[in-house]
Amino acid sequence: MTIAIGQPAPDFTLPTDGNGSVTLSALKGKNVVVYFYPKDDTSGCTTQACGFGEQLPHFEKLDATIVGISKDSVASHDKFKAKYKLPFILASDADSDVTERYGAWQEKNMYGKKYMGIERSTFVIDKDGILRAEWRKVKVPGHVDAVLKAVQGL
Repeated sequence: MTIAIGQPAPDFTLPTDGNGSVTLSALKGKNVVVYFYPKDDTSGCTTQACGFGEQLPHFEKLDATIVGISKDSVASHDKFKAKYKLPFILASDADSDVTERYGAWQEKNMYGKKYMGIERSTFVIDKDGILRAEWRKVKVPGHVDAVLKAVQGL
């Protein structure tokens, strides 16, 4: 499935940290930042998560919710959130269904070995559920600030 800016973002319901769940359509009326990341408690993913955590008050002033998604289990998310005091939702997409619908499930290459995995990607969805911005193959430095600017522009 291909998603496009200006089109409705694919809805989803996923289990989250703290034995909860998140449904995108239930967040209608709020701006939503959905970001896909490869693995809990790895250097790039931790830097990115902590960046979103530090900037969360600025996102909240813009009526924005942040949802981080990876294949990691809810138990892994609980540990990751506790270790770094992450103040936003982490959702588990164990079967990669949502990751695939957002086009973040991609072939990767490490040391010449090809495999499928999550391509670090971020999406900004407006209060009406419309995709307004996307980033693919995200490089972590400066990324959170770019996402914040996009949300400020809504």
